[in-house]
Amino acid sequence: MAHEDHKAVARNAALIRSLPDEHIEAILSRGVFRSANRGETLFLQGERCPGIHVVLDGWVKLYRIAPNGAEAVVGVFTKGESMGEPVALRQGTYPVSAEAATACTTVLIPGDALIQLIHRDPQASISILAATFNHLHSLVAQLEQLKAETGAQRVARFLLELCEEGGGDCRLTLPYDKVLIAGRLGMKPESLSRAFSRLKTVGVTITRNHAEIADIAQLRSVVETDPADAWNRS
Repeated sequence: MAHEDHKAVARNAALIRSLPDEHIEAILSRGVFRSANRGETLFLQGERCPGIHVVLDGWVKLYRIAPNGAEAVVGVFTKGESMGEPVALRQGTYPVSAEAATACTTVLIPGDALIQLIHRDPQASISILAATFNHLHSLVAQLEQLKAETGAQRVARFLLELCEEGGGDCRLTLPYDKVLIAGRLGMKPESLSRAFSRLKTVGVTITRNHAEIADIAQLRSVVETDPADAWNRS
């Protein structure tokens, strides 16, 4: 993708487009664009955070390594999503590591550029706070899903997020490997496999990295079912 095309995508990212129009070009002119191959490290837990990362294409995984060496997936970000606002603004260190889950392109907006902008135009701080709130809201929703939904419901919700709006059938390509899908959904790979098997009863077929959904409305009904009623199907 050409540099100008990258900038066009960046302008439409949630964080950037919420900034006052007169500041967007100045902010992007200081951005550092980067392409990474799958598996490449973007930053490491404990490193100093120089700014906010915006994903322009592909998928990026955020994770932490526990003392026992186990990896905990914190989130998976894609086109138009940003990472690291609170840490960048207080010029701290990363609490997580980031890795390219697929080939991806990102832009790094220097934290000092945003801090200077906030001093010049307090309206910009509202935009950045809104982006931070969206991350908090997303984390609360993920926690709710982990606590209140069965494994099959979490997988059903994940597939629905990849489908286009509406009903009928859908065929899609899983965006990244199943091990990462399991980690994002708070499951072990074997639990993910069992959940895929259970969803066959509502018309979901998984073949390698492809999913065929016979009826989106029927799959949506799985998510909307009371978890207490779905307990025996978890």
